[in-house]
Amino acid sequence: MLGRVRRKQRALEAQAVATALPLICPICEREIPAAEKDAHHLVPKSKGGRATEYLHRICHRQIHALFTETELARALNTAEALRAQPQMQRFIAWVRTKPPGFYERVSRSERIRPR
Repeated sequence: MLGRVRRKQRALEAQAVATALPLICPICEREIPAAEKDAHHLVPKSKGGRATEYLHRICHRQIHALFTETELARALNTAEALRAQPQMQRFIAWVRTKPPGFYERVSRSERIRPR
């Protein structure tokens, strides 16, 4: 009985610490408001990925608008690899001028749009 109580207390303490620290987007390096938080699978689930990172919703949508799941699984499965792409560098330079809660619809790239 005491084990369950301790586990629950530790889980609540860990949750309190996690919510006290501001989340920083690994793509644009801005603080992520709770309403704009999206979990991104570094390797897409359809390709066997499990690990996730929290990103701004607009950064997450931009990644999936520019790159296919195969590209994400093979070569672009880290924040550093994504930031190194020229299309993402242009996007990051633009989005850094916006406030943390900014969101705008993202259209799919002509390169990966189904015809």
